[in-house]
Amino acid sequence: MNTGVKITAFAAALAATFGTAYGVGKGVGPVAEPEKAEHGEHAAPAPRETAADGHAGHGEEGAGAAEALPGGLQVSEAGYTLALDTPTPAPGRSTLSFSIKDTAGKKVTAFATEHGKELHFIVASRDLTTFRHLHPVKAPDGTWSVDADLPAAGGYKAFADFKPAAPGAQGVTLGADLAVPGAYAPKPLPPVAPTATVDGYQVRLGGTLDPGRAGELKLTVTKGGEPVTDLEPYLGAYGHLVALRDGDLAYLHVHPNEGGPGPDVSFTATAPSAGTYRLFLDFQHGGEVHTAAFTVTAGASDRAPVATPGATHGAAGHAHG
Repeated sequence: MNTGVKITAFAAALAATFGTAYGVGKGVGPVAEPEKAEHGEHAAPAPRETAADGHAGHGEEGAGAAEALPGGLQVSEAGYTLALDTPTPAPGRSTLSFSIKDTAGKKVTAFATEHGKELHFIVASRDLTTFRHLHPVKAPDGTWSVDADLPAAGGYKAFADFKPAAPGAQGVTLGADLAVPGAYAPKPLPPVAPTATVDGYQVRLGGTLDPGRAGELKLTVTKGGEPVTDLEPYLGAYGHLVALRDGDLAYLHVHPNEGGPGPDVSFTATAPSAGTYRLFLDFQHGGEVHTAAFTVTAGASDRAPVATPGATHGAAGHAHG
């Protein structure tokens, strides 16, 4: 591959990639949290299939209702559409603008508050080396805007995670493509490794990420060789975890199981398929949010997940849905 590839060629390559996207089967429910059901991944309205981990996935009517999709793979779902006003932002820091539209094309203005926010907005590069979790501001007309630092040209995906305020509405995660113009050179996915280092903290990942069944992921935070036992609540939890599947960026959002303020934070998660995932853990300590990133394989062995040293920092890198 030449060093510089124009973004138009990259977009064509993405289109070819989408043509090979595959479905996933029963048991996709991405997250289980035994104590607080509202912490699970937001799922589309009925009909839905109850997964092995006790959460409902995105279901389909009729025969084959067990077929399901993880969140974020569709720009429109459950009567809502993610409409990007700035689909081609400039590289570097720029303002992203978007809205959520209903079936009549009207901007949605009423959302339920979940984990302190009406909507959570995540942007990740297609090579999974850049991750931003942002908290946009909503204008009275339903237009959301937020500043984001997208450091390099290439393809990105934006995720909007929200719950409409309409009676009976359930949470929805929508995904849409962003393209930053310029010469594009994708970075390789960081290798699998057992620990990640971020801002002087060391995070070790243990447990299993299993296709189609719930497994526990335990992350242990230390600093200077000492366990961190005073993690601070961030958006109502001691840790937040987002997993994105390599290839199509299928979105899994998990919250921690009940526990204390460190050094361990555990999650229950279900991978929708075998494959490679990037995990992004957010935790707060000393008044700052830190994000550690891991590369994980699911389905390769009984002890699949291990981490990679790669991380982002601050509000631009925190994950929450």
